[in-house]
Amino acid sequence: MIKKLTFRQFLFLVPLLIIIAVFSIWPILTSFTYSFFDYQLNNIQKSQLSFSGTFSKKQFEENSEYVKLFLSDDANAAAGNAKAEQAFQEALADAENYCETFSGFPSGKISASQSKEFTNSTEALRLKVKQLYLNFPNEKYANQESLPMIFEELNKAISPSNFTGLSGYRMIFGDQRLFDALGHTVYFTLISVAIEFLLGLGLALIMNKAVRGIGLIRAGALIPWAIPTAVSALMWSYLYDGSNGIIAHIFAELGLISSSETMLLTGPGAMWAAILTDVWKTTPYMALLLLAGLQVIDKGLYESSAIDGANRIQTFFKITLPLLKPSILVAVLFRTLDAFRVYDLIAVLTGGGPGGATETLSVYAYKTMFSQMNFGYGSVIVMFMFVCVLIIATLFIKVLGANVMTSD
Repeated sequence: MIKKLTFRQFLFLVPLLIIIAVFSIWPILTSFTYSFFDYQLNNIQKSQLSFSGTFSKKQFEENSEYVKLFLSDDANAAAGNAKAEQAFQEALADAENYCETFSGFPSGKISASQSKEFTNSTEALRLKVKQLYLNFPNEKYANQESLPMIFEELNKAISPSNFTGLSGYRMIFGDQRLFDALGHTVYFTLISVAIEFLLGLGLALIMNKAVRGIGLIRAGALIPWAIPTAVSALMWSYLYDGSNGIIAHIFAELGLISSSETMLLTGPGAMWAAILTDVWKTTPYMALLLLAGLQVIDKGLYESSAIDGANRIQTFFKITLPLLKPSILVAVLFRTLDAFRVYDLIAVLTGGGPGGATETLSVYAYKTMFSQMNFGYGSVIVMFMFVCVLIIATLFIKVLGANVMTSD
């Protein structure tokens, strides 16, 4: 019979629910929201989420005054040419009407029709001024080169809606760099997790033995995992260095690489360098999770199998492996998800290079969001990763068929 959760028991869960909401659900919802906008912090017109256009009255007034001032100055330079004077006066009149019309616009949100009216009027005035200087050339004009820049600033007074809907997600299908990063991520994940599982299982079996000094062996095996990933990556970068790195020289002597200098300078070399570093760093974590599963297996089963004449190989495949299945699911699932979103190791060791050969989805998302300041498309990449992680978790649970919530 399933007991109902009482209100008092629920209160004990409230802090956990708040932590999950703040640190897990809220960031996901925020990224999901940003993915529907062309949100770029290095572009003043796209630096905020907006369903409608916005008008900066201050910026408009500052730059529109310069248009009138510059035209007035060059009108004086055109003195003596009647046609030029008349053309400049007409342009000044148009500029006055332009300023008077849009000075009445409120600062803040404006409608799509108002945004279109402003854009068209600004472009019409710009073309008229440009044609004015082309029709009446004069070396005395002091503002001919400055006015185009003023019109560029005037256009920035209008910030159009940066709501893009699903267009960001459609861009994914044409983004070859994203699929390259996905391929690198999948390759890194499959190879590193497979090696870590095999080595971790062997290490767990060793640490499960009741021998003298096993506590020291367990503590020593966990040292790589205890070192921060960024520190590990930096340490291994010195070992891979083509000039003084001992690992690079050993690999070169064994014929695994053509020369020690190419360890981190070629795509395959850099990828395998990252995999080797990850295996060294996280194999103890895999072993620790599997050791926890080995500890709960009833020792009486092994005694019974020994009495029945089963050898070690039969015992391993008939008793240890089946009973270890839930722990294997947890260990491999956690490591796969962790490896799939790898960032710090790649960022410190290779930076995604050479030539993007080790760029993973996390590194690509970081570069898009923080190097290019494109948080809109960067959020689309993050949501793409979220879907991939969801698919991976679902497949693991379905394929392995183990219930991680119970020991049944």
